[in-house]
Amino acid sequence: MAISRRILISTTLIGAVASCAAPLATAPIGAGSSTSVTPTPIPAASPGDEAGLQRWVQNFRSRAVSSGVSPATYDRAMRIARYNPEVIRLDRRQAEFSRPVWLYLDSAVSDVRITTGRQKLAQLGPTLSRIEAQYGVPREIVLAVWGMESNFGANRGRMQIIPSLATLAYDGRRGEMFAGQLIAALKIIQAGDTDPEHMLGSWAGAMGHTQFMPTSYLQYAVDFTGDGRRDIWSDDPTDSLASTAAYLARNGWQRGQAWGAEVQLPANFNMGLIGKGTRRSSGDWSSQGVRRIGGGGLPNGNGSIIMPAGARGPAFLILDNFRSILRYNNSDNYALGVAFLGERIAGRPGIQGNWPRSDRPLSTSERQEIQQRLRAKGFYDGEIDGLFGSGTMEAVSAYQRSIGTTPDGYPTSILLDQLRR
Repeated sequence: MAISRRILISTTLIGAVASCAAPLATAPIGAGSSTSVTPTPIPAASPGDEAGLQRWVQNFRSRAVSSGVSPATYDRAMRIARYNPEVIRLDRRQAEFSRPVWLYLDSAVSDVRITTGRQKLAQLGPTLSRIEAQYGVPREIVLAVWGMESNFGANRGRMQIIPSLATLAYDGRRGEMFAGQLIAALKIIQAGDTDPEHMLGSWAGAMGHTQFMPTSYLQYAVDFTGDGRRDIWSDDPTDSLASTAAYLARNGWQRGQAWGAEVQLPANFNMGLIGKGTRRSSGDWSSQGVRRIGGGGLPNGNGSIIMPAGARGPAFLILDNFRSILRYNNSDNYALGVAFLGERIAGRPGIQGNWPRSDRPLSTSERQEIQQRLRAKGFYDGEIDGLFGSGTMEAVSAYQRSIGTTPDGYPTSILLDQLRR
């Protein structure tokens, strides 16, 4: 989603925000909207939770109004605010095991998704051509984001956004962040792009075909159809697809440049160069013996080499356009999913290297233990959260170098045994 998973927040509200000073639209939502969609019912909350939320709604009114939301908009929209215990349960849920990258990509780049993507490519060819011409983002990448975010519109979410965001702002782990999202959602309603009842999406506030959070919508959504509304909720995906291309273009997508390529490393390659922190020109990587899988030269640009499954898995040269995808969702696995779903939709090969599928997944407690033991040895100073981002991987690499093993930064059960010794 245009926010991390994951929630990648666009905090600077520009462009469309100026239009949000208009009074609350009272006209009905246009015929293109999915007015027949029935919102997911909100489960009953305890009387205390519901009363607490309603007090919070009253107190939050002054902040919203001071932020540019009209009193009429606030009162109209917040009339449907209710405490939703389901979004709190989902917000606090944590998976016991982290899914390995190869299982993630098996699902992301499935045969069914590839087939559907190619069907959409044929159906929406003229629209995608116009979007690509305007924003410079290849149609297969736009389609891949759509496929990753909502399975090409099939899973857009049916929760009412206002109650969800109000609940999370009042009682969530990230209350201040969701308070900002709620204000942005109110400004969207104020601009007349939708109304409170038809503003539907996921439990965390992501909306539409390509799952824009409200702040990202305000900054990047476009009215590509020219009907006067930036309609990402309609069954017609045009505005959503164009908004996704606009997002990527304004976050660094380079027209005519590849996202990167799968590569083969020479036997004597310096594994200390692996990671997004090292950037070299394609010519420099080529001079070190890095070769493109399948032949041909490396794509032009400055890039890094990543190995998301360590030294026993595939390697990828990632360029600036890959980093643009990361701005949509700051996960290497997600960006690889978009990249290779796009490759397959376009009729090109998928990943050729073999994954270390025999590696067992680490539990949350084991991932936290790795971080704790790295910290105890002086290699890690980040949060003990069991989430393996760049900080943890750099710490793993440093520890691996200290014990004379391949510094690929990939945490495994073998690494945990080494740390325990």
